[in-house]
Amino acid sequence: MQPLTEMAIFAKVVEAKSFSSAARNLKLTKSAVSRQVSRLEQALGARLLNRTTRTLSLTEAGGAVYEHCARIVSAAEAAELAASQLAAAPRGILRLSAPVTFGKMHVAPAIPEFLRRYPDVAVQIALLDRIVDLAEEGYDLAIRLTQKPGENLVARRLATIRYVICGSPDYLARAGLPKKPEDLAGHNCVSYGSEGFGERWQFEGPQGRVAVKVKGNFQINSSEAIRQALLDGIGVALVPTLTVGADLQSGALKMVMKRYRPVAPFSSEAYAVYLPNRQLSPKVRAFIDFLVERFGKVPYWDAASAAAGAPRRL
Repeated sequence: MQPLTEMAIFAKVVEAKSFSSAARNLKLTKSAVSRQVSRLEQALGARLLNRTTRTLSLTEAGGAVYEHCARIVSAAEAAELAASQLAAAPRGILRLSAPVTFGKMHVAPAIPEFLRRYPDVAVQIALLDRIVDLAEEGYDLAIRLTQKPGENLVARRLATIRYVICGSPDYLARAGLPKKPEDLAGHNCVSYGSEGFGERWQFEGPQGRVAVKVKGNFQINSSEAIRQALLDGIGVALVPTLTVGADLQSGALKMVMKRYRPVAPFSSEAYAVYLPNRQLSPKVRAFIDFLVERFGKVPYWDAASAAAGAPRRL
């Protein structure tokens, strides 16, 4: 079996993205770190890293080997933590990022209850509609709404993100109820102004998959703004239930075209992601478990749409 030290050092080099940074973190010389990685490459008979004077990147073989090395490091750190913090309660600063709308509507409101349960934890949330680099930016975890949570990350699914077509009762009374995708041609369709969403909506229905080109007089890259436009009676829109769930439940908005389920890109999952080499500390584990419990098997914001027969999964 190849020495675990060499594997661990290789994983640290990948995560630090340079031999110099890894050497500083490990309190070793740069030459010692380089020798260890070279020995691992020789033992495996494969080049693991592409080296230039300015950059360091994984080869295809390096990417595959890194995943295994990261797991080995994680397991070793888990054993160390288990021995030293067997009965440790969650404590310390928890830094996480979350998408802006999801974070405002469903993560931030959950924090007071989490802090009541775990008073020794302090939470710092960055609401960002971009993918953060957990290692470089120093986050313990990130919440992502995506179909693929990303490579070299541990991901735990929190909830399925569902989309529905809906509008206000007043608008639908004036314009009529669309019953099939083709009917949307006669409606003012508020669309999400972002690449991949835009003016072409796809559905899976009784006759299979169908795509329709929609049009309308309002496009914006904010599901919260679209929700408000719907409440104001502007038209209909394809929106995530995480944004309009309460409105569907109260009757302020009405779901239509229930026999048709939106397909990609109108489908995703909410994941909590963290680095495989980072020890899942008590505070991170407690927070992820808390969100899973709070959201529920069928997310609370989906209660109305699920009861009304909305499509559940793709």
